[in-house]
Amino acid sequence: MADTTDRPSLSRNEGIKEASRGLRGGIAEGLNDVITGQLAEDDTQLTKFHGIYQQDDRDIRAERGRKKMEKAFSFMARVRVPGGQMTPAQWLALDDIAEERANGTLRITTRQAIQFHGIIKSNLRPAINSINTALLDTLAACGDVNRNVMCAVNPYQSAIHAAALKLSQDISDHLTPKTSAYHEIWVDGEKVAGADEVVEEPIYGRTYLPRKFKITVAVPPQNDVDVYAHDLSFVAVLDNGVIKGWDVLVGGGMGMTHGEPDTFPRTADHLGFCTTEQAVEVAEKVVIVQRDNGNRSVRKHARLKYTIETMGLDLFRSEVERHLGYSLGAAHVPVFAGRGDRYGWTEGDDGRWHVTLFIESGRVKDWPEKRLQTGMREIARMLEGSEGVIILSPNQNLMVANISTAQKPAVEALLAEHGMATSADSGLRRNAMACVALPTCGLALAESERYMPELLTALEGALDAAGLRQDEIVIRMTGCPNGCARPYLAEIAFVGRGPGTYNLYLGGSFAGERLNKLYRPDIGHDAILGALGPLFREYAEAREEEESFGDFVIRAGHIKPTTAGNTFHADITS
Repeated sequence: MADTTDRPSLSRNEGIKEASRGLRGGIAEGLNDVITGQLAEDDTQLTKFHGIYQQDDRDIRAERGRKKMEKAFSFMARVRVPGGQMTPAQWLALDDIAEERANGTLRITTRQAIQFHGIIKSNLRPAINSINTALLDTLAACGDVNRNVMCAVNPYQSAIHAAALKLSQDISDHLTPKTSAYHEIWVDGEKVAGADEVVEEPIYGRTYLPRKFKITVAVPPQNDVDVYAHDLSFVAVLDNGVIKGWDVLVGGGMGMTHGEPDTFPRTADHLGFCTTEQAVEVAEKVVIVQRDNGNRSVRKHARLKYTIETMGLDLFRSEVERHLGYSLGAAHVPVFAGRGDRYGWTEGDDGRWHVTLFIESGRVKDWPEKRLQTGMREIARMLEGSEGVIILSPNQNLMVANISTAQKPAVEALLAEHGMATSADSGLRRNAMACVALPTCGLALAESERYMPELLTALEGALDAAGLRQDEIVIRMTGCPNGCARPYLAEIAFVGRGPGTYNLYLGGSFAGERLNKLYRPDIGHDAILGALGPLFREYAEAREEEESFGDFVIRAGHIKPTTAGNTFHADITS
């Protein structure tokens, strides 16, 4: 018998997956328990594979505790939308679910998905069932599997963009878990004969991946999907307007833990080049190498970025090529111009129209001055049955695409009637993202979505004073260091440390190739304005031609550049 005394013990999650009977656990039984609004602790880990997080309303947690009441438990359900594209009928179905089963709003995520918040346990199965009736699902939207595959926003822009969408959907289909547990629990309600014995996934294996896995597909010069932030990315390589193949990038990731310098964000490495015919297989083999080599003992070190840090890129590539049976081609270095969305109306080569709407922090709801949810409902109803398409942007915005010339005036009228903006009134706000954070996210240390608009308004005052209101600057905020809004690639970023307190990071590149670095720790609202106001004025006066804000703060000596993820915490100031 082999000596296993020095082998590190597996993390608790690995045991939960091993014993889950193909991701079933006790979820079905827990849903039927009317005594409590929550599920068992182990089952809350398994529901993530089904696209569901258990949460509670932290705004009222203390009050309920004083009254000896159970926390106000509810669930977040994330709809997987590969490439972010859905039909108007699907949008209407999701809007109905939000009204009937959730908190009445829709939220566009930073990875082209839709999240419902505030679903109580008795509404959870009906909500998921309705999502599937709309020919969408939540399977693998969370958990230790490949999640929603992101793609360059507008597939109607060109044949190249259409090919990118097809690749993203092909990869998503290929890497979707095969367990029948999802339909058994949420859709059919009937157990498949012999299902308990059939628990081995053909790609993932019995215990799936060591940690979550994220894939993107991009078309230069736009880096709207943030290719350097993800585990695996495919970037189109073009030759005279035709896709020659795809550059393969691996090992990006945003999460870290405060106070633990052995955790850090990381930008992806260039692994090689593959053809379109090889791309799905390459994705599978990268997943398999991560499956077999990722850290299953320490979940904080379980992402692909740490696997590559440990193995080294050359050994990782050789393992991928060993599984492929052939070598990858030499990588190219894509040239990106930016990451923001192209707001407003654009006309495609085929004469059809597309309009991108500004959705602050991705929250689709009605305000007195802008009735986004009602407006989108009316637009979707008008386009239902036509060739119109609704597309979710990686920047939390919405595109209504493939509109005919005859339909365009009606869409324009609905946008005006409901106060729906086709841009934001400052370059900073146009390039802003924020995670949900409080009150629902259990990991949040500080506000994000609810605070970001207020902070932007205050910063716009400083930009006005410097004459920079329309300058494009990428700014992002998260309520904790896990990085859901990809803050560490922003030119300006705020990461929550505690109530009203943030770490301020500066120096990411405008197009997303470089990490930023900590500039000021533990600062609040007034200190943020005091730190950035002078920098805005200096930038306005001393910048070079076409120099971005992130490049300027490094050149001016305010912050040192981060040259690699493992130097993110080093040499914090100049």
